[in-house]
Amino acid sequence: MSDHPDDALIALIDRVALRDEKALKALYDAVSSKLYGLSLRVVGKPEWAEDVLQETFLQIWRSAGDYRASLSPPMAWLGLIVRSRSLDFLRRRSAERTHLTDEIDEAMADTMAGDAPNPMDVSLASQQAWALHQCLGRLESRQREVVSLAYLRDLSHGELASQLKLPLGTVKTWIRRGLDQLRTCMAHFA
Repeated sequence: MSDHPDDALIALIDRVALRDEKALKALYDAVSSKLYGLSLRVVGKPEWAEDVLQETFLQIWRSAGDYRASLSPPMAWLGLIVRSRSLDFLRRRSAERTHLTDEIDEAMADTMAGDAPNPMDVSLASQQAWALHQCLGRLESRQREVVSLAYLRDLSHGELASQLKLPLGTVKTWIRRGLDQLRTCMAHFA
């Protein structure tokens, strides 16, 4: 081998092309720290750069026979491989995150968008129901009966008067006064 560093690297790459594992180890020892540094600058995390470096040397093992010293210095060729592997690694990571994000978005849409009430709505409705129960309890019994029948059975004033055998005016008055009392009472709970 000559004294030029490129000549030593070219010779090692030529031996790797012939499937010489010792040459691959020697090449790794000679250039791995520089290639790791380049990968680290691209991917940004040491553990990622280590993964990329492993992929790089697998790629070197597979494609060493394609290297032409007349077209590129050995470090430029090796640098191009590590840079390509680093960018591929980042693309894969991004695609994996996008896939996970899509799954999370779909799951959130399934759970959030629906006809079922959310816990806050249920809690609020429960509080309002309790308040209404308290307020209804404050009405006189006949007034409570008329208001309840009017809204629970959806009966008109005339139907209520007929069913309860009361004058229409009395039913209307009890409902109006009962609703006023309920409105005032419910305002205290709001």
